[in-house]
Amino acid sequence: MATSAQASKVCSLYKRILVLHRFLPIHLRALGDNYVKDEFRRHKNASPEEVKNFMREWENYKDTLQSQVLESVRDKNGFLKFGINMQEEKLRDFQDDQIGQLYELLLESTKPNNQFNIQEDKK
Repeated sequence: MATSAQASKVCSLYKRILVLHRFLPIHLRALGDNYVKDEFRRHKNASPEEVKNFMREWENYKDTLQSQVLESVRDKNGFLKFGINMQEEKLRDFQDDQIGQLYELLLESTKPNNQFNIQEDKK
């Protein structure tokens, strides 16, 4: 029963993050969606301790993104700002492969907007 409840919680978080990504600029949405899908897939068979940490960090991400989306809606200038600075303490806890993955994400997120061949729907 607990496994079913936990799976439901993971699925709900996953869906909520993808909904929040709809508010991102198109190139960041594509990058974020791919990253989230890959991370959730990669941790499908993680240990209970890893799942606990995984869920905590993704809940923090969801909360941060949600507050930034709400702030951007309230901003009268239409200025969108997403992301936060990572604390050094968190970086110290990362494994080498996670640091490499974070660096790759930095490189992808700072490429020019035309890195994806995606067209926004014109409404």
